[in-house]
Amino acid sequence: QVQLVESGGGLVQPGGSLRLSCAASGFTFSRYAMSWYRQAPGKERELVARITSTGGSTSYADSMKGRFTISRDNRKNTVYLQMSSLKPEDTAVYYCNARRYTEDYWGQGTQVTVSS
Repeated sequence: QVQLVESGGGLVQPGGSLRLSCAASGFTFSRYAMSWYRQAPGKERELVARITSTGGSTSYADSMKGRFTISRDNRKNTVYLQMSSLKPEDTAVYYCNARRYTEDYWGQGTQVTVSS
């Protein structure tokens, strides 16, 4: 059974940092590209960051460049999203995604709220 379980969300003040984790099971993690998406209330889900299966390449949405860092540990079957300099507009539910060819798996999401 495929599972992606996100953790690490919460309430943080503007300018603060959070690290999200996504623990994967039920599939061969090291063969999948991993991504983080987010969805704010009333908005469409958007791509935050992506990392290749080996971790050798990453990409980011323009508004996250320089503030967010995606990484993965294939020994631990976990992908991370380090977020810094958080802004109120980063408030959203953050989702973990695993993708390989036509296979596409999603986690249940973790809420991140940036507010003073």
